[in-house]
Amino acid sequence: MEDLIDNLIKQDWLKTPNIIEAFKKIKRVDFLPENNKELARLNEALPIGYGQTISQPLVVAFMLELLKPESGDKILDIGAGSGWTSALLAEIVGKKGRIISIDIIPELVEFGKGNVAKYNFIEKGIVQFICGDGSKGYSKEAPLDKILCSATAQRELPQTWKEQVKVGGRIVTPIDSSIWLFIKKSDSRFESKEYPGFAFVPLVNDR
Repeated sequence: MEDLIDNLIKQDWLKTPNIIEAFKKIKRVDFLPENNKELARLNEALPIGYGQTISQPLVVAFMLELLKPESGDKILDIGAGSGWTSALLAEIVGKKGRIISIDIIPELVEFGKGNVAKYNFIEKGIVQFICGDGSKGYSKEAPLDKILCSATAQRELPQTWKEQVKVGGRIVTPIDSSIWLFIKKSDSRFESKEYPGFAFVPLVNDR
């Protein structure tokens, strides 16, 4: 994994010290099913069951760099899956921060929770797992500092996410085959930037 991280740094996908440190501490192998653990060093998405994947490390690095997580942030992690992004974020936000990890597939909620528990983030109250429809956000914890979604929201940004993030907050999500960054400038205005050329599993919702 160190080789992979070094390559991500050399290729300028990983830049920020706190994100690099999280990648080094939180081992991807701890978030893979037994039959895939030997593939942890590969820079590609890997299946975790139920039609879902653990994202490619390059993509996770890119999305976290856009999200700019910081100590003390409260972040909603949608499509938490294996729990890897939740653990990376938990390492960055620290004891004063909170990660709300949401997934609609009950078995993956349990899988992700078990993986994140290896790092004591749940015990410390930093990460909370919810089984629910991430396309609706999580109004109980609004306003949120940031929202990260690891599955494509198809055609547009859900209105609920726009409402639940605070002014100055950031949303990073795939839409179709692009990664988008949205920054909330005021209650009614978002600045957005598109980064095309990625592939994601669709966001599952209960509609």
